[in-house]
Amino acid sequence: MNFYISTTGIKKLTISNSAALKPPPPPPPPSTVPNRRISTRSILPLLLTLAIVLPFCFLRIAFFVLESAAACSSSIDCSGWTLFSGNDDASSRLSEEFLRLMVDSKESGSVGSGDGDGVGSFNELVKDMISKPQDMRAFAFKTKAMLQAMEQKLKSARKRESVYWHLASHGIPKGLHCLSLKLAEEYAVNAKARARLPQPEYVSRLTDPFFRHVVLLTDNILAASVVVSSAVRNSADPRKLVFHIVTDKKTYTPMHAWFATNSVHDSVVVEVKGLHQFDWSEDVNSRVHDMFEIHRLIWKRYYNDFKEANFGFDGEDQTQLDVLSPTSLSLLNHLRIYVHELFPDLKKVVFLDDDIVVQHDMSSLWDMDLGGNVVGAVLDSSCGDGCCPGRTYSHYLNFSHPLISSNFDPDRCAWLHGMNIFDLEAWRKMNITSKYHQWLKHNLNSGLALWLPGELAPSLMAFEDHMYPIDSSWQVAGLGERPLKIISKEILQDTAVIHFSGPAKPWLEIGSPEVRNIWHKHVNFSNKFIRRCRIR
Repeated sequence: MNFYISTTGIKKLTISNSAALKPPPPPPPPSTVPNRRISTRSILPLLLTLAIVLPFCFLRIAFFVLESAAACSSSIDCSGWTLFSGNDDASSRLSEEFLRLMVDSKESGSVGSGDGDGVGSFNELVKDMISKPQDMRAFAFKTKAMLQAMEQKLKSARKRESVYWHLASHGIPKGLHCLSLKLAEEYAVNAKARARLPQPEYVSRLTDPFFRHVVLLTDNILAASVVVSSAVRNSADPRKLVFHIVTDKKTYTPMHAWFATNSVHDSVVVEVKGLHQFDWSEDVNSRVHDMFEIHRLIWKRYYNDFKEANFGFDGEDQTQLDVLSPTSLSLLNHLRIYVHELFPDLKKVVFLDDDIVVQHDMSSLWDMDLGGNVVGAVLDSSCGDGCCPGRTYSHYLNFSHPLISSNFDPDRCAWLHGMNIFDLEAWRKMNITSKYHQWLKHNLNSGLALWLPGELAPSLMAFEDHMYPIDSSWQVAGLGERPLKIISKEILQDTAVIHFSGPAKPWLEIGSPEVRNIWHKHVNFSNKFIRRCRIR
């Protein structure tokens, strides 16, 4: 038995007897008539392509028409506009009619269609126009209604995103909360975690003016560890550093446990004190209570006004949203005006916020002559001489009030907080804290409308004419702002202190990835408590 298979495919199979030796007939010649059958494999891609391209082209044409209509002040101005570049009269008349109707609908202010039906999406618009034949006027009104609805949804989404981002900046990450609990437990069960800070042989350094005293007021254990470790790592002589960390009562035990079990350097002195351990006079306690109560009233007033207002999405609303953060009600933030009372035996201190990273040695800062002034600070002049973008008194004070406008210049550059050197002897001599309280009373008597919530504004007023400007290479701020300030890599590397001022702190998920690594490289990720709490 023999099998014959055609070279053009298995079109014909011939089986013959093996005894018969006749050759099979030759295959017929290929037909010259073209095959007119269209394969479904060719139709399906064509249909899919048309289904994708046609709605896109229609949408592009519609937006092109609307953009052109928006650029025209009247239908006469658009009389020469054509939908396509050709000279087709029908196309020209159609486009002119559509533009005229769009302009009419814009002038009328109506956002609904002719029959009152709303349109939710582009697909619904196309389906509605196909199922119910309508004139060009109805199409124009429905298109306008759809676009205005999309614009409202976009504004609403941006508003919600801004509020959610603001709320996220207030939260305490689970890892930081876990770290505090684990360290508090360690303080209770481990004698080493309760060891005296500093060790007895170093106690005399706490008031010795020969050493360089650094002050932190914070309840963030991880942030405090970054400040201390970065300062020690970049110090030319860490043996001269003495850190004074002041925290609240609830954070005292875990903060103490951390620094008792994690030595940053053999001879570096770290003191941890809780507010409950200070023995202040009744007069000081009363003044602190009055100060905090006035700040709470200022915050509450602005919060109520903001809550009742129609929040939009502009710079002013965003600024008010930022100043209403819980840090405006933090006692530790407001107590910086009482540094001279916290450390009555010290003459000079460097004050650091907990959201900073020290990158260079700060020894020369101690040798700086402040010229009889109380505070040495950086003006926001990284953009050049005589420039302070976004950092003027007008951003903190209410210059519509005559008491403010008659005493301060709205265009004056505000000095930066976060890294300051204080001459405590000059502070006591100039009665800075008394001036601070005087302005608090003026604000209370003026309906709490002199400045935005927070401690920055009254500090600028109390230290007025007592600030010594230091070089901008000492500090760069704004690394926690939104959007992130554009700062060159050279400036970031050359600046002594990096300040993550703003809501996007580096320990939060909303922190900017571009600069978070500067902070993360000073976190001890090998620590057993950090590993247990999965801080990454």
